[in-house]
Amino acid sequence: MRPAAEKPLSSAPQSRPEGRLGRLWGEIKANKISYLFIAPYGLLFTLFTVIPVFVAIALSFTNYNMIQPPKFVGWANYLRLFLSDDVFLIAVKNTFVFAIITGPLSYFASFLYAWFINELRPKIRAVFTLMLYAPSISGALFMIWTVMFSGDAYGYVNGFLLYWGIIKEPVQWLTDPKYMMGVVIIVVLWMSLGTSFLAFIAGLQGIDSSLYEAGAVDGIRNRWQELFYITLPQMRGYLMFGAIMSITGSFTAAAQIIPLVGFPSTDYAGHTIVAHLIDYGNVRFEMGTASAIAVILFLTMVGVQRWVQRFLNKLGT
Repeated sequence: MRPAAEKPLSSAPQSRPEGRLGRLWGEIKANKISYLFIAPYGLLFTLFTVIPVFVAIALSFTNYNMIQPPKFVGWANYLRLFLSDDVFLIAVKNTFVFAIITGPLSYFASFLYAWFINELRPKIRAVFTLMLYAPSISGALFMIWTVMFSGDAYGYVNGFLLYWGIIKEPVQWLTDPKYMMGVVIIVVLWMSLGTSFLAFIAGLQGIDSSLYEAGAVDGIRNRWQELFYITLPQMRGYLMFGAIMSITGSFTAAAQIIPLVGFPSTDYAGHTIVAHLIDYGNVRFEMGTASAIAVILFLTMVGVQRWVQRFLNKLGT
């Protein structure tokens, strides 16, 4: 008698790439109408966001002045930024100081204001929402701060301090490196209740009130426990969106800073990474170095956003 053929240890079919691709293609065919609707956005997003990112990464390894063809230089642009560009290091320090202060403060302020006004009656809530959101959509209205912090005696801040005898001569708020970054942070925080603020209000309005009733039955006794165990877990998506907006806004700040303190600012005290990128890209036309700065900034923001996402995923657990 022949011995029976040994059976394989595992009779389960092995997953093959062809099988996975087949299932993926089947899902696409089954939902082809949905994919058809998002196709225009997907095409525009790919053309104007995904492809430029890869182009910038490629150009960051070249010497490119927009006239001559790009010349591959390897890591030279990155090494020059970190080893021989003192202004870039100042910009990195200023950007992190600015982001560490304005990012968390604007984020928590947006949520707290949204939480506070959420319980108001609809008409009163609408008025407060408009009042708090208006500075972020006021365009160049923030330039009124240049009058507030004007360096002569006619500036409102200097005039008030001189009138009360707190100072003896006008302070150059927007040109003195000692005060420049502080003034910029105040102005940016004044404008910080933007899209994240509206998203938080929408998220708070969308929470089912029965969850709070069930929480009261389960032992939740005050608003702070409601906030931590019910409100924040239910708003993870909105909180992540707000975090992304705050991180992006704080790390890419330049549009509000340059009109206030000039370009470049005194002793580069208000110089940020984006301002340095504008210097290389729009003034010097050294697109290889400008692309390297953009890649560094992009990777930094992605890393910070991933860290914040891991933190938000632990809320309520």
